[in-house]
Amino acid sequence: MLNTRIGAVLKKSCIKNFLRFHSSDVTKKKICIVGAGPAGFYAARYIVKHLDHSYVDIIEKLPVPYGLVRFGVAPDHPEVKNVINTFKQTGENSRVKFYGNISLGTDVTLKQLQENYHAVLLAYGADKDRKFGLENENLPNVISARDFVAWYNGLPGAQHLNPNLDIESVTLLGQGNVAIDVARILLSPIDQLRKTDITSFALEALSNSRVRKIHLVGRRGPLQAAFTIKELREMLKLENVDTKWRVDDFAGVAEVVPKLQRPRKRITELMLKSLEEQKSGAEKEFLPIFYRSPVKFNAKDGKVESIEYAINKLENEKAVSTEGRETIDVGLVCRSIGYRSESLDEDINFNEKGGFVNNIAGRVLKKSSNQTSSDLTIDSFEDKFENGLYVTGWLGTGPTGVILSTMNSSFSVAEAICQDFKMDVIRTVRENKPGINFNKMRSVTWKAWESIDEAEVERGTKVGKPREKIVDVEEMLKVAGV
Repeated sequence: MLNTRIGAVLKKSCIKNFLRFHSSDVTKKKICIVGAGPAGFYAARYIVKHLDHSYVDIIEKLPVPYGLVRFGVAPDHPEVKNVINTFKQTGENSRVKFYGNISLGTDVTLKQLQENYHAVLLAYGADKDRKFGLENENLPNVISARDFVAWYNGLPGAQHLNPNLDIESVTLLGQGNVAIDVARILLSPIDQLRKTDITSFALEALSNSRVRKIHLVGRRGPLQAAFTIKELREMLKLENVDTKWRVDDFAGVAEVVPKLQRPRKRITELMLKSLEEQKSGAEKEFLPIFYRSPVKFNAKDGKVESIEYAINKLENEKAVSTEGRETIDVGLVCRSIGYRSESLDEDINFNEKGGFVNNIAGRVLKKSSNQTSSDLTIDSFEDKFENGLYVTGWLGTGPTGVILSTMNSSFSVAEAICQDFKMDVIRTVRENKPGINFNKMRSVTWKAWESIDEAEVERGTKVGKPREKIVDVEEMLKVAGV
Protein backbone atom coordinates (compact mmCIF):
# COMPACT_ATOMS: atom_id res chain seq x y z
CA MET A 1 0.00 0.00 0.00
CA LEU A 2 2.78 2.46 0.90
CA ASN A 3 4.76 1.63 -2.23
CA THR A 4 1.63 2.22 -4.31
CA ARG A 5 1.18 5.65 -2.75
CA ILE A 6 4.84 6.57 -3.14
CA GLY A 7 4.72 5.31 -6.72
CA ALA A 8 1.86 7.65 -7.46
CA VAL A 9 3.82 10.60 -6.09
CA LEU A 10 6.86 9.59 -8.14
CA LYS A 11 4.83 9.19 -11.30
CA LYS A 12 3.62 12.76 -11.05
CA SER A 13 6.98 14.23 -10.09
CA CYS A 14 9.11 12.41 -12.65
CA ILE A 15 7.60 13.93 -15.82
CA LYS A 16 9.90 16.96 -15.80
CA ASN A 17 12.80 14.85 -14.51
CA PHE A 18 12.31 12.39 -17.35
CA LEU A 19 12.91 15.07 -19.95
CA ARG A 20 15.90 16.58 -18.16
CA PHE A 21 17.62 13.54 -16.71
CA HIS A 22 16.37 10.50 -18.60
CA SER A 23 18.76 7.61 -17.96
CA SER A 24 20.18 5.76 -20.92
CA ASP A 25 19.20 2.11 -21.00
CA VAL A 26 22.85 1.18 -21.52
CA THR A 27 24.09 3.05 -18.46
CA LYS A 28 25.20 0.65 -15.75
CA LYS A 29 23.08 0.91 -12.63
CA LYS A 30 25.35 0.11 -9.70
CA ILE A 31 23.83 -1.03 -6.42
CA CYS A 32 25.61 -2.04 -3.21
CA ILE A 33 23.83 -4.27 -0.70
CA VAL A 34 25.22 -4.32 2.84
CA GLY A 35 24.56 -7.75 4.34
CA ALA A 36 24.59 -11.21 2.76
CA GLY A 37 21.73 -12.73 4.69
CA PRO A 38 18.28 -13.65 3.33
CA ALA A 39 17.18 -10.00 3.03
CA GLY A 40 20.22 -9.07 0.98
CA PHE A 41 20.12 -12.08 -1.32
CA TYR A 42 16.39 -11.85 -1.99
CA ALA A 43 16.76 -8.17 -2.87
CA ALA A 44 19.71 -8.86 -5.18
CA ARG A 45 17.78 -11.62 -6.92
CA TYR A 46 14.83 -9.32 -7.57
CA ILE A 47 16.93 -6.40 -8.79
CA VAL A 48 18.99 -8.28 -11.38
CA LYS A 49 15.82 -9.96 -12.65
CA HIS A 50 13.72 -6.81 -12.99
CA LEU A 51 16.19 -3.98 -13.62
CA ASP A 52 18.06 -4.00 -16.92
CA HIS A 53 21.79 -3.21 -16.84
CA SER A 54 21.87 -3.47 -13.03
CA TYR A 55 25.01 -4.65 -11.26
CA VAL A 56 24.94 -5.60 -7.60
CA ASP A 57 27.83 -5.81 -5.14
CA ILE A 58 26.99 -7.57 -1.86
CA ILE A 59 29.33 -6.83 1.03
CA GLU A 60 29.31 -8.88 4.24
CA LYS A 61 31.31 -8.47 7.44
CA LEU A 62 31.92 -12.24 7.71
CA PRO A 63 33.96 -14.16 5.13
CA VAL A 64 30.91 -16.36 4.43
CA PRO A 65 27.39 -15.60 3.11
CA TYR A 66 23.82 -16.53 4.09
CA GLY A 67 23.54 -14.87 7.52
CA LEU A 68 20.78 -16.33 9.70
CA VAL A 69 20.16 -19.20 7.28
CA ARG A 70 23.66 -20.44 8.12
CA PHE A 71 23.91 -19.24 11.71
CA GLY A 72 20.30 -19.06 12.92
CA VAL A 73 18.41 -22.02 11.49
CA ALA A 74 18.57 -25.02 13.82
CA PRO A 75 20.93 -27.79 12.64
CA ASP A 76 18.11 -30.35 12.78
CA HIS A 77 16.09 -28.28 10.29
CA PRO A 78 18.12 -28.85 7.10
CA GLU A 79 15.02 -28.44 4.91
CA VAL A 80 14.78 -24.77 5.93
CA LYS A 81 18.31 -24.25 4.63
CA ASN A 82 17.34 -25.39 1.14
CA VAL A 83 16.77 -21.73 0.31
CA ILE A 84 20.57 -21.54 0.08
CA ASN A 85 20.24 -23.17 -3.35
CA THR A 86 18.35 -20.10 -4.55
CA PHE A 87 20.89 -17.76 -2.97
CA LYS A 88 23.69 -19.71 -4.63
CA GLN A 89 22.16 -19.07 -8.06
CA THR A 90 22.12 -15.35 -7.28
CA GLY A 91 25.71 -15.41 -6.04
CA GLU A 92 26.81 -17.07 -9.27
CA ASN A 93 25.04 -14.49 -11.45
CA SER A 94 27.58 -12.59 -13.57
CA ARG A 95 25.97 -9.28 -12.54
CA VAL A 96 26.30 -10.02 -8.82
CA LYS A 97 29.57 -9.82 -6.90
CA PHE A 98 30.07 -11.03 -3.32
CA TYR A 99 32.71 -9.50 -1.07
CA GLY A 100 33.01 -11.10 2.34
CA ASN A 101 35.14 -9.84 5.25
CA ILE A 102 34.13 -6.24 4.51
CA SER A 103 32.58 -4.30 7.41
CA LEU A 104 30.49 -1.16 7.10
CA GLY A 105 31.82 1.44 9.50
CA THR A 106 35.26 -0.16 9.64
CA ASP A 107 36.47 -1.04 6.15
CA VAL A 108 34.14 1.32 4.31
CA THR A 109 31.79 4.15 5.29
CA LEU A 110 28.25 4.79 4.18
CA LYS A 111 29.39 8.03 2.58
CA GLN A 112 31.97 6.14 0.48
CA LEU A 113 29.31 3.70 -0.66
CA GLN A 114 26.96 6.51 -1.62
CA GLU A 115 29.72 8.23 -3.58
CA ASN A 116 30.53 5.06 -5.52
CA TYR A 117 27.10 3.49 -6.12
CA HIS A 118 23.84 4.81 -7.50
CA ALA A 119 21.91 3.02 -4.76
CA VAL A 120 22.81 1.50 -1.40
CA LEU A 121 20.59 -1.04 0.35
CA LEU A 122 21.21 -1.66 4.05
CA ALA A 123 20.32 -5.25 4.91
CA TYR A 124 22.71 -6.25 7.70
CA GLY A 125 20.01 -7.42 10.09
CA ALA A 126 19.90 -7.55 13.88
CA ASP A 127 22.72 -9.24 15.76
CA LYS A 128 22.26 -7.87 19.27
CA ASP A 129 19.81 -9.19 21.85
CA ARG A 130 17.38 -7.34 24.07
CA LYS A 131 17.75 -7.45 27.85
CA PHE A 132 15.45 -7.16 30.85
CA GLY A 133 17.66 -4.69 32.69
CA LEU A 134 17.49 -6.66 35.95
CA GLU A 135 20.14 -6.96 38.62
CA ASN A 136 22.43 -9.99 38.22
CA GLU A 137 21.49 -10.31 34.54
CA ASN A 138 25.16 -10.18 33.58
CA LEU A 139 26.22 -13.13 35.71
CA PRO A 140 27.93 -16.03 33.88
CA ASN A 141 24.93 -18.38 33.87
CA VAL A 142 22.60 -15.82 32.28
CA ILE A 143 23.12 -15.87 28.52
CA SER A 144 21.12 -14.94 25.47
CA ALA A 145 19.41 -17.57 23.35
CA ARG A 146 20.93 -15.75 20.38
CA ASP A 147 24.43 -16.50 21.68
CA PHE A 148 23.49 -20.10 22.45
CA VAL A 149 22.19 -20.59 18.90
CA ALA A 150 25.32 -18.94 17.50
CA TRP A 151 27.42 -21.33 19.61
CA TYR A 152 25.90 -24.53 18.29
CA ASN A 153 25.63 -23.11 14.74
CA GLY A 154 29.26 -22.02 14.44
CA LEU A 155 29.11 -18.23 14.28
CA PRO A 156 32.71 -16.98 14.47
CA GLY A 157 33.44 -15.78 18.00
CA ALA A 158 30.61 -17.77 19.59
CA GLN A 159 32.80 -20.85 20.01
CA HIS A 160 34.08 -19.29 23.23
CA LEU A 161 30.65 -19.18 24.91
CA ASN A 162 31.20 -22.52 26.67
CA PRO A 163 27.82 -22.72 28.49
CA ASN A 164 27.80 -24.81 31.64
CA LEU A 165 25.50 -27.77 30.96
CA ASP A 166 26.58 -29.63 34.09
CA ILE A 167 23.25 -28.64 35.64
CA GLU A 168 19.78 -30.16 35.71
CA SER A 169 17.51 -27.19 35.01
CA VAL A 170 17.46 -24.56 32.25
CA THR A 171 15.01 -21.67 32.04
CA LEU A 172 14.20 -20.06 28.70
CA LEU A 173 12.70 -16.61 29.13
CA GLY A 174 10.56 -16.09 26.05
CA GLN A 175 8.32 -18.36 24.02
CA GLY A 176 9.24 -17.72 20.40
CA ASN A 177 10.66 -20.23 17.93
CA VAL A 178 14.24 -19.37 18.90
CA ALA A 179 13.51 -20.43 22.47
CA ILE A 180 11.82 -23.60 21.23
CA ASP A 181 14.88 -24.37 19.07
CA VAL A 182 17.17 -24.09 22.08
CA ALA A 183 14.89 -26.30 24.17
CA ARG A 184 14.73 -28.94 21.44
CA ILE A 185 18.49 -29.00 20.92
CA LEU A 186 19.06 -29.37 24.67
CA LEU A 187 16.55 -32.24 24.98
CA SER A 188 17.14 -34.08 21.68
CA PRO A 189 18.83 -37.51 21.62
CA ILE A 190 22.50 -36.94 20.93
CA ASP A 191 22.58 -39.55 18.15
CA GLN A 192 20.10 -37.47 16.15
CA LEU A 193 22.27 -34.37 16.46
CA ARG A 194 25.38 -36.23 15.30
CA LYS A 195 23.85 -36.39 11.80
CA THR A 196 23.50 -32.60 11.52
CA ASP A 197 25.95 -29.76 10.88
CA ILE A 198 25.99 -28.78 14.57
CA THR A 199 29.47 -27.72 15.68
CA SER A 200 31.76 -30.42 17.07
CA PHE A 201 32.34 -28.57 20.34
CA ALA A 202 28.59 -28.13 20.91
CA LEU A 203 28.03 -31.79 20.14
CA GLU A 204 30.63 -32.79 22.71
CA ALA A 205 29.15 -30.49 25.36
CA LEU A 206 25.61 -31.74 24.70
CA SER A 207 26.74 -35.37 24.87
CA ASN A 208 27.96 -34.68 28.43
CA SER A 209 24.97 -32.53 29.39
CA ARG A 210 23.05 -33.24 32.62
CA VAL A 211 20.11 -31.02 31.63
CA ARG A 212 16.86 -32.85 32.35
CA LYS A 213 14.32 -30.10 32.84
CA ILE A 214 13.53 -27.02 30.76
CA HIS A 215 11.10 -24.26 31.70
CA LEU A 216 9.75 -22.17 28.82
CA VAL A 217 8.39 -18.99 30.41
CA GLY A 218 6.18 -16.38 28.76
CA ARG A 219 4.57 -13.22 30.08
CA ARG A 220 1.19 -13.84 28.39
CA GLY A 221 -1.12 -16.81 27.96
CA PRO A 222 -1.54 -19.81 25.64
CA LEU A 223 -3.63 -17.78 23.20
CA GLN A 224 -0.70 -15.39 22.70
CA ALA A 225 2.08 -17.98 22.49
CA ALA A 226 4.66 -16.88 19.91
CA PHE A 227 5.94 -20.31 18.85
CA THR A 228 4.45 -21.92 15.75
CA ILE A 229 2.67 -25.24 15.39
CA LYS A 230 5.53 -26.96 13.56
CA GLU A 231 7.99 -26.24 16.36
CA LEU A 232 5.49 -27.28 19.03
CA ARG A 233 4.75 -30.59 17.28
CA GLU A 234 8.47 -31.36 17.20
CA MET A 235 8.75 -30.73 20.93
CA LEU A 236 5.75 -32.94 21.70
CA LYS A 237 7.27 -35.80 19.67
CA LEU A 238 10.72 -35.70 21.27
CA GLU A 239 11.88 -39.11 22.41
CA ASN A 240 11.96 -39.68 26.18
CA VAL A 241 10.61 -36.18 26.97
CA ASP A 242 7.37 -35.45 28.84
CA THR A 243 5.67 -32.13 28.12
CA LYS A 244 3.89 -30.87 31.23
CA TRP A 245 1.50 -27.95 31.00
CA ARG A 246 -0.01 -26.13 33.98
CA VAL A 247 -3.74 -26.79 34.02
CA ASP A 248 -4.54 -23.38 35.53
CA ASP A 249 -2.87 -21.63 32.60
CA PHE A 250 -5.63 -22.95 30.32
CA ALA A 251 -8.62 -21.80 32.33
CA GLY A 252 -11.30 -20.66 29.89
CA VAL A 253 -9.19 -21.40 26.82
CA ALA A 254 -11.28 -24.29 25.47
CA GLU A 255 -14.40 -22.10 25.43
CA VAL A 256 -12.91 -19.56 23.01
CA VAL A 257 -11.33 -22.02 20.57
CA PRO A 258 -14.31 -22.01 18.14
CA LYS A 259 -13.95 -18.24 17.72
CA LEU A 260 -10.24 -18.28 16.88
CA GLN A 261 -8.71 -17.76 13.45
CA ARG A 262 -7.51 -21.01 11.87
CA PRO A 263 -3.72 -20.80 12.62
CA ARG A 264 -4.32 -19.84 16.26
CA LYS A 265 -7.12 -22.38 16.55
CA ARG A 266 -4.93 -25.24 15.36
CA ILE A 267 -2.06 -24.54 17.72
CA THR A 268 -4.42 -24.01 20.68
CA GLU A 269 -6.17 -27.30 19.95
CA LEU A 270 -2.78 -29.01 19.86
CA MET A 271 -1.87 -27.57 23.27
CA LEU A 272 -5.22 -28.62 24.75
CA LYS A 273 -4.84 -32.13 23.32
CA SER A 274 -1.35 -32.39 24.80
CA LEU A 275 -2.68 -31.12 28.13
CA GLU A 276 -5.30 -33.89 28.22
CA GLU A 277 -2.78 -36.58 27.30
CA GLN A 278 0.18 -35.48 29.41
CA LYS A 279 1.89 -38.15 31.42
CA SER A 280 4.97 -38.74 33.56
CA GLY A 281 7.81 -41.21 33.54
CA ALA A 282 10.20 -39.90 30.89
CA GLU A 283 13.78 -39.06 31.72
CA LYS A 284 13.41 -35.41 30.67
CA GLU A 285 10.72 -32.73 31.04
CA PHE A 286 9.61 -29.79 28.96
CA LEU A 287 7.67 -27.33 31.12
CA PRO A 288 5.89 -24.41 29.42
CA ILE A 289 4.73 -21.73 31.88
CA PHE A 290 2.46 -18.81 31.03
CA TYR A 291 1.56 -15.50 32.72
CA ARG A 292 4.97 -14.93 34.29
CA SER A 293 7.48 -12.07 34.02
CA PRO A 294 10.90 -12.16 35.74
CA VAL A 295 11.33 -9.40 38.31
CA LYS A 296 14.44 -10.61 40.14
CA PHE A 297 17.42 -12.87 39.49
CA ASN A 298 18.41 -14.31 42.87
CA ALA A 299 22.14 -14.94 43.00
CA LYS A 300 24.48 -16.93 45.22
CA ASP A 301 28.24 -17.43 44.84
CA GLY A 302 28.31 -15.39 41.65
CA LYS A 303 25.55 -17.30 39.84
CA VAL A 304 21.79 -17.00 39.50
CA GLU A 305 20.18 -19.82 41.46
CA SER A 306 16.51 -18.88 41.12
CA ILE A 307 14.19 -16.43 39.38
CA GLU A 308 11.38 -14.53 41.05
CA TYR A 309 8.42 -13.97 38.75
CA ALA A 310 5.50 -11.60 38.85
CA ILE A 311 2.24 -13.41 38.18
CA ASN A 312 0.48 -11.62 35.35
CA LYS A 313 -3.05 -11.14 34.17
CA LEU A 314 -4.19 -10.09 30.72
CA GLU A 315 -5.82 -6.76 29.99
CA ASN A 316 -6.61 -6.25 26.29
CA GLU A 317 -4.06 -8.99 25.53
CA LYS A 318 -1.34 -7.09 27.40
CA ALA A 319 0.45 -8.66 30.35
CA VAL A 320 -0.14 -6.73 33.57
CA SER A 321 1.68 -7.67 36.77
CA THR A 322 -0.30 -8.53 39.87
CA GLU A 323 1.02 -8.64 43.43
CA GLY A 324 1.41 -12.39 43.16
CA ARG A 325 4.92 -13.87 43.02
CA GLU A 326 6.50 -17.23 42.26
CA THR A 327 10.13 -18.33 42.57
CA ILE A 328 11.63 -21.19 40.54
CA ASP A 329 15.15 -22.64 40.90
CA VAL A 330 17.40 -22.63 37.85
CA GLY A 331 20.90 -23.68 36.79
CA LEU A 332 21.16 -21.80 33.49
CA VAL A 333 19.10 -18.89 32.20
CA CYS A 334 18.63 -18.23 28.46
CA ARG A 335 17.11 -14.87 27.60
CA SER A 336 15.05 -14.98 24.39
CA ILE A 337 13.05 -11.76 24.19
CA GLY A 338 14.06 -10.54 20.77
CA TYR A 339 16.96 -9.29 18.67
CA ARG A 340 18.04 -5.74 18.11
CA SER A 341 19.81 -3.92 15.28
CA GLU A 342 22.53 -1.33 15.73
CA SER A 343 23.83 1.59 13.72
CA LEU A 344 27.15 0.79 12.03
CA ASP A 345 27.77 4.28 10.67
CA GLU A 346 27.15 7.76 12.08
CA ASP A 347 25.46 8.83 8.85
CA ILE A 348 22.68 6.24 9.18
CA ASN A 349 19.35 7.71 10.30
CA PHE A 350 18.92 5.18 13.10
CA ASN A 351 16.09 4.99 15.60
CA GLU A 352 17.88 4.06 18.80
CA LYS A 353 14.69 3.52 20.78
CA GLY A 354 13.08 1.26 18.21
CA GLY A 355 16.30 -0.37 17.01
CA PHE A 356 15.73 0.17 13.27
CA VAL A 357 16.57 2.58 10.45
CA ASN A 358 13.98 5.33 9.99
CA ASN A 359 12.25 4.66 6.68
CA ILE A 360 8.99 4.64 4.78
CA ALA A 361 8.42 1.46 2.78
CA GLY A 362 12.18 0.86 2.62
CA ARG A 363 13.22 4.36 1.54
CA VAL A 364 15.46 5.85 4.23
CA LEU A 365 14.44 9.23 5.61
CA LYS A 366 16.92 12.05 5.99
CA LYS A 367 18.01 12.74 9.55
CA SER A 368 16.34 16.11 9.45
CA SER A 369 13.00 14.69 8.32
CA ASN A 370 9.97 13.96 10.46
CA GLN A 371 8.05 12.87 7.39
CA THR A 372 5.26 10.33 7.58
CA SER A 373 3.64 8.35 4.80
CA SER A 374 0.44 10.37 5.08
CA ASP A 375 1.93 13.74 4.10
CA LEU A 376 4.08 12.84 1.09
CA THR A 377 3.84 15.36 -1.74
CA ILE A 378 5.63 15.95 -5.04
CA ASP A 379 7.58 18.87 -3.62
CA SER A 380 8.52 17.14 -0.37
CA PHE A 381 9.65 13.79 -1.76
CA GLU A 382 13.26 14.63 -2.60
CA ASP A 383 13.64 16.79 0.52
CA LYS A 384 12.60 14.03 2.87
CA PHE A 385 14.36 10.91 1.57
CA GLU A 386 18.04 10.11 1.28
CA ASN A 387 18.32 9.73 -2.47
CA GLY A 388 19.42 6.22 -3.39
CA LEU A 389 19.49 4.89 0.20
CA TYR A 390 17.24 2.00 1.21
CA VAL A 391 16.79 -0.52 4.02
CA THR A 392 15.22 -3.96 4.20
CA GLY A 393 14.89 -6.95 6.52
CA TRP A 394 14.99 -6.69 10.29
CA LEU A 395 17.11 -3.55 10.05
CA GLY A 396 14.13 -1.75 8.55
CA THR A 397 11.20 -3.44 10.27
CA GLY A 398 12.56 -4.65 13.58
CA PRO A 399 13.23 -8.36 14.28
CA THR A 400 9.88 -9.86 13.34
CA GLY A 401 8.79 -12.62 11.01
CA VAL A 402 10.41 -15.64 9.40
CA ILE A 403 12.34 -16.20 6.16
CA LEU A 404 9.15 -16.01 4.07
CA SER A 405 8.21 -12.60 5.47
CA THR A 406 11.78 -11.42 4.95
CA MET A 407 11.52 -12.49 1.31
CA ASN A 408 8.30 -10.53 0.81
CA SER A 409 9.74 -7.45 2.49
CA SER A 410 12.93 -7.62 0.43
CA PHE A 411 11.06 -8.04 -2.83
CA SER A 412 8.94 -5.01 -1.96
CA VAL A 413 11.94 -2.78 -1.24
CA ALA A 414 13.78 -4.11 -4.30
CA GLU A 415 10.73 -3.20 -6.37
CA ALA A 416 10.95 0.33 -4.96
CA ILE A 417 14.61 0.52 -6.00
CA CYS A 418 13.76 -0.60 -9.52
CA GLN A 419 10.89 1.87 -9.64
CA ASP A 420 13.12 4.75 -8.56
CA PHE A 421 15.68 3.92 -11.25
CA LYS A 422 13.04 3.67 -13.95
CA MET A 423 11.47 6.98 -12.92
CA ASP A 424 14.82 8.77 -12.80
CA VAL A 425 14.67 9.47 -9.09
CA ILE A 426 18.09 7.81 -9.16
CA ARG A 427 19.82 9.50 -12.11
CA THR A 428 22.50 7.25 -13.51
CA VAL A 429 23.36 9.44 -16.49
CA ARG A 430 24.44 12.42 -14.40
CA GLU A 431 27.00 10.52 -12.35
CA ASN A 432 28.89 7.51 -13.64
CA LYS A 433 29.59 5.81 -10.32
CA PRO A 434 32.90 3.95 -10.29
CA GLY A 435 32.10 1.39 -7.61
CA ILE A 436 34.71 0.31 -5.05
CA ASN A 437 37.54 -2.11 -5.73
CA PHE A 438 37.08 -4.41 -2.75
CA ASN A 439 39.68 -6.75 -4.20
CA LYS A 440 42.31 -4.32 -2.90
CA MET A 441 41.03 -5.06 0.59
CA ARG A 442 41.21 -8.43 2.31
CA SER A 443 37.90 -9.47 0.80
CA VAL A 444 36.51 -12.94 0.11
CA THR A 445 35.04 -13.34 -3.38
CA TRP A 446 32.36 -15.86 -4.30
CA LYS A 447 35.00 -18.19 -5.71
CA ALA A 448 36.99 -17.92 -2.48
CA TRP A 449 33.83 -18.65 -0.46
CA GLU A 450 33.34 -21.79 -2.54
CA SER A 451 36.76 -22.97 -1.34
CA ILE A 452 35.58 -22.56 2.26
CA ASP A 453 32.33 -24.35 1.43
CA GLU A 454 34.15 -27.30 -0.16
CA ALA A 455 36.53 -27.59 2.80
CA GLU A 456 33.64 -27.66 5.29
CA VAL A 457 31.76 -30.33 3.35
CA GLU A 458 34.92 -32.43 3.05
CA ARG A 459 35.56 -32.18 6.81
CA GLY A 460 31.95 -33.10 7.52
CA THR A 461 32.07 -36.15 5.25
CA LYS A 462 34.94 -37.57 7.27
CA VAL A 463 32.80 -37.62 10.43
CA GLY A 464 29.43 -38.48 8.86
CA LYS A 465 27.99 -34.96 8.87
CA PRO A 466 26.77 -32.74 6.01
CA ARG A 467 29.51 -30.26 6.90
CA GLU A 468 31.88 -29.28 9.70
CA LYS A 469 31.80 -25.51 9.89
CA ILE A 470 34.99 -23.51 10.20
CA VAL A 471 34.43 -21.12 13.09
CA ASP A 472 37.63 -19.09 13.12
CA VAL A 473 37.81 -16.12 10.75
CA GLU A 474 41.55 -16.36 10.20
CA GLU A 475 41.25 -20.03 9.33
CA MET A 476 38.44 -19.16 6.88
CA LEU A 477 40.64 -16.57 5.21
CA LYS A 478 43.53 -19.02 5.00
CA VAL A 479 41.33 -21.66 3.36
CA ALA A 480 39.98 -18.98 1.00
CA GLY A 481 43.51 -18.02 0.04
CA VAL A 482 43.08 -14.43 1.22
